[in-house]
Amino acid sequence: MAVMRIAVLGGGNGGFAAAADFAEAGHEVRLWRTDAAEAARQNAAGGAILLKDVRGEREVRPALITADLGEAVRGATLILCPAPATTHPALGPRLAPHLADRQVVFVTPGTLGTVMLARALHAHRRDARVAFAETGTLPWLARKHGPDKVAITVRAKRLPVGVFPLDLSERALNVIGAAFPGVIENCGDALSGALMNAGPIIHPPLITMNAGPLEHFEKWDIHKEGTQPAIRRVTDALDAERIAIREALGYGAPHFPLADHYAKEGPEWMYGRGSHDRLTDSGDWRERIVLANHRYMREDVALGLSLLCDAGRAADVPTPLAAAFLAIGGAVCGDDFSRARPLSSCGLPDDAAERAKVLAHGF
Repeated sequence: MAVMRIAVLGGGNGGFAAAADFAEAGHEVRLWRTDAAEAARQNAAGGAILLKDVRGEREVRPALITADLGEAVRGATLILCPAPATTHPALGPRLAPHLADRQVVFVTPGTLGTVMLARALHAHRRDARVAFAETGTLPWLARKHGPDKVAITVRAKRLPVGVFPLDLSERALNVIGAAFPGVIENCGDALSGALMNAGPIIHPPLITMNAGPLEHFEKWDIHKEGTQPAIRRVTDALDAERIAIREALGYGAPHFPLADHYAKEGPEWMYGRGSHDRLTDSGDWRERIVLANHRYMREDVALGLSLLCDAGRAADVPTPLAAAFLAIGGAVCGDDFSRARPLSSCGLPDDAAERAKVLAHGF
């Protein structure tokens, strides 16, 4: 295995899981913490991450923990960005001055964050040749158990990846494939990658249809007690809208239907077979969810479903369930989510031919 310098942006669940796994695999990992005080505290404590998984607990140490974004990104072959999609508009202009040609930025997942980050880079430097890629889910089912400890319940088995611009796919997929050996599957351009995002399919029904118990109980597991047959039927119907949009836009199978996540047989989903049971057995998702503030609402409902609805409009595919959950989520939060992230807000033209050109060749 070739050793890479990998920058990991963010100190949340995904950032810690990524930093721990990449460091343990022998890569040179630079972890960017947005909180300078936390970066200083972690460094003063020795700079270790305590990793817990099926193999037990052990300490791993990234090569660098820093609050300086430029220091983290400089010289990195791969830049992994597991931060929520709500951070993309602010991250783009901050990241752009530090990016160099031939670097690969991997957004996990994306909600077209690839295109937003690339547009910010284009505004900073018009001739840049940086590849941006996004996939359908965070590569780890993980939760932090303390300020420096992360528990990884499941690692992804299959990750469909879309690249922006498409003409940089070979470089991007080779780099990402080296970091995730045997896991990466090419799904075409960035819009295809965005339409693989599982978050806007699984989370909106769970968070809105369980709104009562979520507000009543101190902690509630939407993936266990909250995942009942009636909700599963709705989730499958919502996923059918996503798949219909993919097909209408010309994207081929596999579409990674969410039903495979729950199935005991058939095609393996992104996290592999049996991952749902391991998730609920861990107890890590029995948590307090504040409806109006949680990323399931602000990222997956507002951004994810508004993008899905607008893609449906572009593909001439009705999206009644996506629109309904978008309206309900907005009502719960007292906001209008209907245009939270249309295609145009990411930088994609409304005209189909022009949109295809941008997806293929960039700005």
